[in-house]
Amino acid sequence: MSEHYTELTSKDFDSKTKKGKWVLDFWATWCGPCRMLAPVFEEVAKEMKSKVNFGKIDIDGQQELAEKFEVMSIPTLIFLKDGKIVERIAGLISKDELISLSKGI
Repeated sequence: MSEHYTELTSKDFDSKTKKGKWVLDFWATWCGPCRMLAPVFEEVAKEMKSKVNFGKIDIDGQQELAEKFEVMSIPTLIFLKDGKIVERIAGLISKDELISLSKGI
């Protein structure tokens, strides 16, 4: 858990993400690439906190959200603006790529 991102569940997902810009990280504890992305995600979330919201979704506990967004592999990053998908990336990405995509929302 971090002060720089929100852990989202199916209960609070819609109410929190319907407005604003969001970067969502669909992940799992057993996923090696997810663990590699985690510190990058947190660092970018800290740097961009005032511009973009960051949320993490554990697919093991939130299968409904993983199905809703058709997450087939992890990590998957989904970029939302006012509840609508504007970009999606599957796999490990660099800090610079994450920053660039986050700014583009």
